[in-house]
This record gives sequence, C-alpha cells and structure tokens, in this order.
Amino acid sequence: MPKRLSPAAVVALKEAIGKIYWFKSDLRSFLYQSVKDAGVLGGVNWDTYKWQIASDVVDRLCGDEVHVATLMRLCREVCDMTSFKHLERLDGGEEKAKRARDAVAHLRSLVETHESAEEEQDAAIQRQRRESERLAQSGAVRQKLGEIRERYMNFVVSEDAQGRGFELERIMYDIFELFDLDPKASFRIVGEQIDGAFSLEGTDYLFEAKWQKAPCGASDLDAFAAKVQRRLDNTLGVFLSINGCSEDGLIAHQRTRAMILLMDGAHLMGVLE
Repeated sequence: MPKRLSPAAVVALKEAIGKIYWFKSDLRSFLYQSVKDAGVLGGVNWDTYKWQIASDVVDRLCGDEVHVATLMRLCREVCDMTSFKHLERLDGGEEKAKRARDAVAHLRSLVETHESAEEEQDAAIQRQRRESERLAQSGAVRQKLGEIRERYMNFVVSEDAQGRGFELERIMYDIFELFDLDPKASFRIVGEQIDGAFSLEGTDYLFEAKWQKAPCGASDLDAFAAKVQRRLDNTLGVFLSINGCSEDGLIAHQRTRAMILLMDGAHLMGVLE
C-alpha cells in the first residue's frame, strides 16, 4: 500500500465504496469499523445517497493530514474485499456484484501502480542522495553545476519564450554530458521535434522539455508517449515541464503503462543544487 493515494485512486475509492454495499445500513457499519473516528463520521448525512456518503467520508479524510493513516486503512479494507455474496443474494445480484467487483479491481490496480511509482521515486531519491554525496567530493563538477545553474536562473526571468526554450535544451544537454549520460543533440524524426536523448545503464531515453506559462496537459503527455512508443522496446522517456503538469494530465498519465518520467522546475533545481 502506498503512503498516499493518487487523485485517480481517490475517485476510484469513492466509486468502490458506493458499490460494495447495497443497503446504507451495511455501508454505515463498514465505515464505522474501518474509519473508527467519530469526528469524521459524526457529521455525515446517512440519509442521502450512498455515492454522496462515500464522497463526503473520503473528502473529509483527504482534507486533513492527520487522517492520512485512516484513509489508507479504509482503502486497504476496500482493496482486500474479494467476496460479494451479500450482493449476489439480492435481486439482480450478479450484476450488482460484478459492478462492485470491477470497481474494487480498478481501485486496486491504481493503488498498485501508484505504489510502484512511489517505490521508484524513493529509489530515485536514494540515488540522488548518493550522487549528491559523490558530487560533494568533486570541486570541478560543483563548479560546472554552479555555472549551469546561473545560466538557468538568468533565463527564469526572461520574457523571450523561444530563447528560453532553446537555452533550456542546451542546459539539459550540458547536464547530461556532465553526468556521463551520453547525450545526443536535438534531432527530428518524420517531422516531430524531440528535444534530445541520452543513455543510462544500457537504456535509451527520449527527452522533451517545455517551458510555457500554463502547466502541460494530457495532450502534451500523450503526444510524447506516442513518440516513445514508436521507438525500441527498451526506450523510455523523460518529460520536463518547468511549470509542471495539470491534474488531468497527471491522472491520464497514471492510467497508462509507466514509460515516462515526469519532471518540473523544482526537480531541475534539485539537480542543479
């Protein structure tokens, strides 16, 4: 179970809770046993629709950091459900059970995907920490990183959007070269611009960077994912958006096979510092 739920998993949790029980009395009993927090459940309107009850409870748990553990326990209880005989006994029970089973399976798949992403992120943090320790012992590398950081900061306040884009491409090339990642200069494939590419431990990565005012959306990530898919099987992608990605873009990205690593300006500063 991951430490947090992704936005897509939060929606799926509400959907699953609303379907795993047909009678509100059963749903209320389940929530009281799973949540065990009168402060969260005390103000719930149990006379409204089940979907609204599920949504209100999950929103309350998501709205306060103190309830993170309770939210994850509730999610675990739902994901662990495998028997829906209580629904199968009802009129139209097979369909009710199927809808509940599918909703739980969808939630489980999102949680597992997010858990894998968290594990990879934790591993990446550990690698970054080890790399930082190694860099601390290398004065020449620190000096070069400082020069690159200064170039980057000079362009942060620039109004020249096209100039920023080209300079960002050169900055990333220099970073790849500094860390021995075998960078390739910008190249064009059948009319599609790919900002760069590099290799790491036998795996090829396509790299694309965007520096625009608005966060990148699902269409930007889909377009880059299509470029990566047209390459060899061992090719992955790194997508850098200085101002991040929109929520709909992140949700859409989480539903696909993990082959793109996302970065924003904060991640880039973490590298430069």
